[in-house]
Amino acid sequence: MNRRRFLKALAATTGVALTAPGIAAAKARVNLATPAFWKLAPTPPMGWNSYDTYGSDVTESEYLANAAVMQKTLLHHGYNYAIIDYLWFDPTLAPQGIAHPGPSAMDAYGRMLPAVNKFPSAAHGRGFRPLSEKIMGMGLKFGFHVMRGIPREAVAKNTPIEGSHFHARDAANTKDICSWDNHMVGVRGATAAGQAYYDSIMRLYHQWNASFLKIDDLSRPYHEAEIHAIRRAMNHFLPKAVLSASPGATPVDKAVDISHNANMWRIRDDFWDNWGELDNMFDLVAAWKGFAGPGHWPDCDMICLGRIGLRSVGGPRFTHFTMDEQRTLMSLWALAPSPLILGMNLTQLDPWTLSLIANPAALAISQDILGAQGARVSAAGPLEVWAKPLHHGALAVGLFNRGNNNNAVVTAKWSDLTLRGPHRVLDVWGHRALKPANGSLAMQVSGHGARLLRLERA
Repeated sequence: MNRRRFLKALAATTGVALTAPGIAAAKARVNLATPAFWKLAPTPPMGWNSYDTYGSDVTESEYLANAAVMQKTLLHHGYNYAIIDYLWFDPTLAPQGIAHPGPSAMDAYGRMLPAVNKFPSAAHGRGFRPLSEKIMGMGLKFGFHVMRGIPREAVAKNTPIEGSHFHARDAANTKDICSWDNHMVGVRGATAAGQAYYDSIMRLYHQWNASFLKIDDLSRPYHEAEIHAIRRAMNHFLPKAVLSASPGATPVDKAVDISHNANMWRIRDDFWDNWGELDNMFDLVAAWKGFAGPGHWPDCDMICLGRIGLRSVGGPRFTHFTMDEQRTLMSLWALAPSPLILGMNLTQLDPWTLSLIANPAALAISQDILGAQGARVSAAGPLEVWAKPLHHGALAVGLFNRGNNNNAVVTAKWSDLTLRGPHRVLDVWGHRALKPANGSLAMQVSGHGARLLRLERA
C-alpha cells in the first residue's frame, strides 16, 4: 500500500488528524483534574535528549544542530522538547563514570551556570536565556538536566541564597551525597532554607525559559522532601514546565506521591540497547499498571535507536537492537504509553529509524487523547498480547514474542480483549489495512519481535 492509501486507511480507523495542529487541538479537548501541572502533559511528552549520543559533553553547536533536524523533520510529528543533559555547568570534557566536582560555573547565589566553553552564548552571566530564545524561535521547547541538591562549592563558600536571608549551609544536607556525581550535596527540603534554595533556582530557570526539567538523583533513592520542595517551587515560579524525575527505579509504593509531583518518572535505571534490558521492560511496565494517565507518566527512558554513543556509554555505534527488537521497543513505548524522548544523533538520522519514530499510526496510539494505559491481557510463555484502549472505542493491540522462535504464532482472543463482533485491523508497522477479524486474530511474530495493530468495530 502506498503512503496516500495508507494514510487514508489510517484516517478511516482513527478519525484523528495526525499533524501538530491536530494533536494540539485534541490535547486541548482533554478535561483534566488537579493537580494543575498535569495539564502540561495530557499525553506522554515527546522530544530529544542529548545524553545517549553526547553523554556529559554536548556543546551548544551540537545541540543546535540536532534541534534544527528536529524542527525540520520531527516537529510536525509532535516531537517538541529539546533537552540538554548532564554536566552543562562543568567545563571539563569528562569521561563517562563518576563525576567529581571541578571548577564549575556558578553565580554569586550558589546556582550553577552553563560552562561557556560548551555554551558560548551563556557568557557574561546570560545563562541559558539566549540559547532558549533560539530554540523557542524554532518552534521548539527548551529543557535541561538538573542535579538534585546544592553545589559543594556553594556550601564551602556559604553563598547567600537569592531572595532570602538564608545561606547555603542553612539549606545543605552534607550527609546526603549522590553516589555517581559529587558536584552536589543534598538539600533539606522540609526546611525554610531548603525551600528558599529551590525557589531561587526555579526563579533563575524561569528567566531561562525552561519548559522541561529532568531532575536527577531524585527517584532512587526516593527523596520525598526534596521532591515536594521542587514541586512547590515549580508551582510558584515555573508553573509551565514539565518535571521529569530520574533515575529509576522509582519505588512503586511511591506511585501516588510521585504522580502528584512529577509529570514523568523513570521506572528503571539508564536503559541501553541490549535485549535483556528491553525484555525486562515488559515486566517493569506491568508493575506500574493503574498508575499512569493524563499528566503523569511512568517513563521507560530514552529511545536508544539509530546512531548513538558518540561520547556516551558504549562508544559510537548504530544501535545494537535488531530491526525486530526496534519495532518491539517502539510498540511497547506506544502501548505503555511511555514518554517518547529520542536519544539518537539526529544529524545522522537514517530512513529506517525515521520510519519507526515518525510512524503516524504508532504515534496516534502513543498520543491518543484518552490517555489510557496499556496492559498485558494474556501470556503463553514468551508470547504475550497487550492492549491499550483508544478514544471512540478503538483498541491498540500488541502481539509480542519475547522468545527466540521465529515461527511463533501469537493469538489475540476477543474474550481477552473484551471485544465483540468483527473489527477492522490496521497493521501499524506493515502500513496496511488487513482483512476484518472476528473472535480472534493470530499472526506469526519473529523472535524478539512485535506486531502492532489498531482494531476498530467494523
